[in-house]
Amino acid sequence: MCPGSFDPVTYGHLDVIERASKLYDELVVAVLVNEHKQGMFDLADRIELITEATAAYGNVIVDSFSGLLVDYCRDTQTNTVLKGLRATSDFDYELQMAQMNRELGGVETVFLPTNPEHSYLSSSLVKEVARFGGDVSRFVPAHVHARLSERVAQRGD
Repeated sequence: MCPGSFDPVTYGHLDVIERASKLYDELVVAVLVNEHKQGMFDLADRIELITEATAAYGNVIVDSFSGLLVDYCRDTQTNTVLKGLRATSDFDYELQMAQMNRELGGVETVFLPTNPEHSYLSSSLVKEVARFGGDVSRFVPAHVHARLSERVAQRGD
């Protein structure tokens, strides 16, 4: 399982998802529902964008969850979480999460470093650049770029 907010999905996410899909018979991309955070895209949009972006992989299933990841893992009988790492700062945070998930639910975490060409990418940065009129087309798939541009125009950001 590869969890995240994916708001929006970037080529960095897709690099990790594609590589992970080659390691496992089935990979669940689990989109986090965070009721305390207003995202650029709602849950249905994020699921649709990821589903389209990963359709060619064949063994990727897109789902969503709210609450604790370990509860979702228990409910879906998943015992391994895969997390992409961009930099050591990601590792510092993700290691704590991995240790907590193992302690709470026996869930193991596998870390997969992202391709260096995507190491600076984050959804937050992509949204920020898009809000200020920057060209983010090389950071996200074309269908995501189109929806992101549309959303920025609607919101007037």
